[in-house]
Amino acid sequence: MSFTFTNQNIKEVAEKLWSIHSDKKIWAFYAPMGAGKTTFIKTLCEDVLQSKDIISSPTFAIINEYESVVEGKIFHMDWYRLEDEDEAIQTGVEEVLMSGHLCLVEWPEKAPMLLSEDTLFLEIDILSETERVIFEKK
Repeated sequence: MSFTFTNQNIKEVAEKLWSIHSDKKIWAFYAPMGAGKTTFIKTLCEDVLQSKDIISSPTFAIINEYESVVEGKIFHMDWYRLEDEDEAIQTGVEEVLMSGHLCLVEWPEKAPMLLSEDTLFLEIDILSETERVIFEKK
């Protein structure tokens, strides 16, 4: 199943994905630089999960923590700067993934062995300057 979106309908797509996959505690977002991973996560957290916090890219912090009216604690991780699984473990990523809280991961390919089988693997592809497609990666 795939969903095409622009900035005008990104909220509806985030709502659909959440309604289908709200049981998943780890969401891994694969996409090239500039495809909109953070934008999609921001929309999901703010508009769907009603986060009380300002959503921003955790590129330098690696892990941001948010409070959500719908989901409680949410962890937003950006693994772009990580070298490998060992560095991820040293930064506390593995512990966060096992917390039972919703974890939204950008650049999961940096430490793929840390992701469990029940992770929701999503890919965002760029269709045009304004249009993206998101689908479950098999």
